Amino acid sequence: MSELLQTRIGALPVPGVVGTLAESGARIRVAEAGPAVAVEVTVGFPVEGLRERLQADIAGVLQAEGKTLSRFELHSRIVSHAVQPNLSPLTSVRNLIAVGSGKGGVGKSTTAVNLALALAADGARVGVLDADIYGPSIPTMLGLSGRPDSPDGKTIEPMRAHGVEAMSIGLLVEQDTPMIWRGPMATSALTQLLNETRWGAADGRGLDYLIVDMPPGTGDIQLTLAQKIPVAGAVIVTTPQDVATLDARKALKMFEKVEVPVLGLIENMAVHVCSNCGHIEHVFGDGGGQRMAAQYGVPLLGSLPLEIAIREQGDAGVPVVVAAPDSAAAKAYRDTARQLAFELARRPHVATPLSVSLL
Repeated sequence: MSELLQTRIGALPVPGVVGTLAESGARIRVAEAGPAVAVEVTVGFPVEGLRERLQADIAGVLQAEGKTLSRFELHSRIVSHAVQPNLSPLTSVRNLIAVGSGKGGVGKSTTAVNLALALAADGARVGVLDADIYGPSIPTMLGLSGRPDSPDGKTIEPMRAHGVEAMSIGLLVEQDTPMIWRGPMATSALTQLLNETRWGAADGRGLDYLIVDMPPGTGDIQLTLAQKIPVAGAVIVTTPQDVATLDARKALKMFEKVEVPVLGLIENMAVHVCSNCGHIEHVFGDGGGQRMAAQYGVPLLGSLPLEIAIREQGDAGVPVVVAAPDSAAAKAYRDTARQLAFELARRPHVATPLSVSLL
């Protein structure tokens, strides 16, 4: 009977995610004592926001079998996942996720920041690296100011905002200073920011996810990231319009050519709901992301709304996931982040112990 219950619990969909517990690679343990059943579930993605819903769903499965749920334990064990050939995951970061786009203006940075905050809200340890050397926007979006500390003159303490760590070239130079650098200087700055930041050193546990906000396009920085930096997965942000998906295809193919796994697409600014009358309008077209995902055989991780509040709250340094956690927009980001973490959890693991230097 225990094996049957395990199978039926494994067939439950993960709340807010297209996929089941079994498909995520969850480990399910069932212990029966007459009609009373204790269930322990361990998953490879953050689950704080799902505990009550999963418990209710599992109780329903048991009730259908004439059983009752006597004890429920839900654990999250986030491990390192496979990166490009000949590279190994960073010692202080379990999974580095690149957020890219084929062109500018699709809301990539806004998406990256809100995804990071959504993962943190579900219990993960998360950082954000601003890899857009020429146009850093993460400090503004997270409301960061001042300069990061360097305790030893060699490494940098990441700054913190809304429960996530962050590092950006924008925190190291004056706000109006342009980065008039050739490609090698920009890529060198990126690798220094990545390798010399003390990610996760505050509590010695490292980061579960480091979200890297890439510059748009397929230039030097993207190539450096693909060849020298271990990436567990890439996410492509696009708007539904054809001209945006055409450029997004180039970014997707670039990651595929350098053997970085593409976890999926995110369709941003997919729909606008009028705040006065409730009219729904697809300002940038309808279904472009879905068609592109189907064409290339990658998941559509989520469709995000076009709302003025998202822009206003980002400009104010308090992104929508934090400023309005119960809003429809925040829910869309949380569901998208969970789908992203779910897709990553399905990928091969790497048996590399996490080591964080506190020296």
